[in-house]
This record gives sequence, C-alpha cells and structure tokens, in this order.
Amino acid sequence: MPAGKSVTVGITGGIAVYKAAELVSSLVKAGADVHVAMTSSAREFMTPLTFEVLTGNPVHTQLFQTGSEGGVLHIDLAQKADVLVIVPATANIIGKAASGIADDLVSTLIMAASCPVLFCPAMNAVMFHNPVVQQNITKLKELGYHFVEPGEGRLACGTTGKGRLADQAIIFHSIEKLLTPQDLAGLDVLVTAGPTREPLDPVRYLSNRSSGKMGYALARVAALRGARVTLVTGPTSLIPPPGVEAIRVETAREMYDAVLQHFEQADLVIKAAAVADYRPQDVSSQKIKKQGQDMQLQLTRNPDVLAELGRRKKDHQLLVGFAAETNDLEQNALAKLTRKNLDLLVANDVTIPGAGFDYDTNVVRIFGRDGEVESLPLMDKNRVAQKILDRVAKLLTTRRGAK
Repeated sequence: MPAGKSVTVGITGGIAVYKAAELVSSLVKAGADVHVAMTSSAREFMTPLTFEVLTGNPVHTQLFQTGSEGGVLHIDLAQKADVLVIVPATANIIGKAASGIADDLVSTLIMAASCPVLFCPAMNAVMFHNPVVQQNITKLKELGYHFVEPGEGRLACGTTGKGRLADQAIIFHSIEKLLTPQDLAGLDVLVTAGPTREPLDPVRYLSNRSSGKMGYALARVAALRGARVTLVTGPTSLIPPPGVEAIRVETAREMYDAVLQHFEQADLVIKAAAVADYRPQDVSSQKIKKQGQDMQLQLTRNPDVLAELGRRKKDHQLLVGFAAETNDLEQNALAKLTRKNLDLLVANDVTIPGAGFDYDTNVVRIFGRDGEVESLPLMDKNRVAQKILDRVAKLLTTRRGAK
C-alpha cells in the first residue's frame, strides 16, 4: 500500500502529463511521499509548480543538481524510492531505457533505480504499434521492468486506437501491487460478494441490504497480494477491482451454479455474499396487482452455497465464510464454523454503528477452526480485508510447514 512509501514519478513530454497530476495527487492522498522529476519536454505541457504544490516537495528538472545532504541527485531519488513510475512513458523514454541511454534526469533515474520501475505508455496508436517500440517494450519486460497496458479510445491527435494513458485506477492498482508483498502469488481465489435478488414478478424482487463492499475489498486485496481472483457478484453499483475476473449473477441459484463451476480450481474460497435463504415459490409473469386484501407469499428454500462448498472441500482448499448477526454472535459463529466445515468464519454484529450494511467500515471477529479468535476494532473494509487475508496467509504457512 502507498501509505508511508516513497514514490518517485518521472514525467516525460506528452499531452497525458495533465493526467499524471491527478495520479500524483491520489498517491499523496494515500499517504505516499512523492518526488517528481520532469524532462524538458514535460515542462512544455505543465510547469513544475503544479507538482510542487501537489507533493509539497521540490520538483527536479536538471541532471547535474546536488541531492539532499550534498549527495548525487539522481542516485538519491532512485535509491530512496520504493517504486519508480514513468508516466506518461513516451516512445522516446522507452527507447532510451531499452538502449541504456541516460542523457537527462528521468532516463538516468531509470538506470540508477534498484526498486521496481513501472512504465505507463501514452502515445499515438501508430507509434505504439511500431515494431521498434514493441521490441523495446518486450526487451524491457524481459529485463524485469513493469508495464501498464495503454487504453483504447480517442487520442489527442484525433484518431482512435490503442495508446491513451491507462485509467488512473489501473495505474494506481499497479503501483499498489508493486508495493505489496506477493504472499498469495500462484493461488486461485474465488470470492463472492453482494446480495441476490429473488424475483416475485417482472417489477418486484426479494433482496437484502448488502452493498458488496466487503467482498469487493477482499477481491481487490487478494489481487494486490498476487492471487488470481474470480469474483462472483450479485447486483451492486460497484466497479470490479482491476485485475479481477468478475462474473455477475442475480439470483441465489445463479450464484450457486457459478460458484460450483469455479470451485474445483480454487485454492481459497471467501464467501462474503449475502445470499437469500428463500425465494418465492411462484414467480408471476405479470405484475401482481393490488387486490385490496392482504397477500401471502409462499417461500421455498434456496440451495445453501456455503454448506455445499463445505461438503465438497478438498484437503488443499481453504474455505472462509461470513456471518451477519444481531444477537448471540459468538455462539452462532462457532456453530456455523463447525456445521459448514469452514477454516475461518468472519462475523459482525450489524447493529453496531459502522458495522452494518453499506458502510465503508466494519467491526468483525475472526473465528478459526483451531480455536483462535481475533477481534478487530472499527476500521476501513480494505484494512479488514488485509487482516482476513493475513489469517489466510498464516494458515497457508502452517499447512506448508506441516507437509
């Protein structure tokens, strides 16, 4: 995560420089210490003052400047960085790096960096597809440099194609991933999120108040930690995290089918979705009209997704469940942990302020099959996701050590 990390941003000359300002602002807001270096071409599009205001640090433009405490500037900037981001990365800077040319501050930073280096290409589509540019990108990837794929759409030159700077969310995610230990690398993780909707007629449905935020946070953090993540999501207003395969479903039976389809190849399953226990026995093909008297609904049980996963679970698989409770939290959580053959169960009391549905925060207790119980205070759901996955990583380490 960017908080407390040092990020050096090398800005080169392209119209997408203005988007780099937004990225720098987001990094600063996330708690990173951001230092900016600009080429002379970049300064034709935007002045250093913009980045000085955004970062609170001086912007560096000259190769032959003295660094802090009398050191060499390009060495200081490169060596104290946890990640070096080149944005926008023009064909020129990519070519220089691939050829080992260091003739200005930004290109010299690339040569001097021992931290991960992330290139964010932005250029005309014809330039991007030029065989020389593609060869340079391939060479740099083989040498261990990282790239964010450019987006497709209308370009500044008026044409349409691949070459526009990737969306900020994708670049930010890539930076976060480079700053995050890859302790879940190689794992296939299946996450469920959100509510389900059980139709009553073409207009109405039965559902619950789940927003999907906890499940989406888990999918996002698992992807940051190196896992291959599949997210089976009920109806939400959320955008799936970058790098996550999202499968959208609506009803409990659709979620049941989608989860079972992907369960066999999963190493870890986290079922954070709030799946409806019941559905209307009969679904009207026409809107049900008000008749002036009370109406009774006959409900029938939906398949229990978590229980079925617990029955099918293999020795190498980990299964994490959730329980939203309003009373007797510990008693209900421990019973569900055993009954559904779970490795971990995350329980929250939805009557506690900040811990119910649709909040950005949560207050949870994590129950382990080994009897260990961890109580977490009120915190952001992304931090809760980190804590849950820390427990998962601990379980994986224990299992590997037992083999």
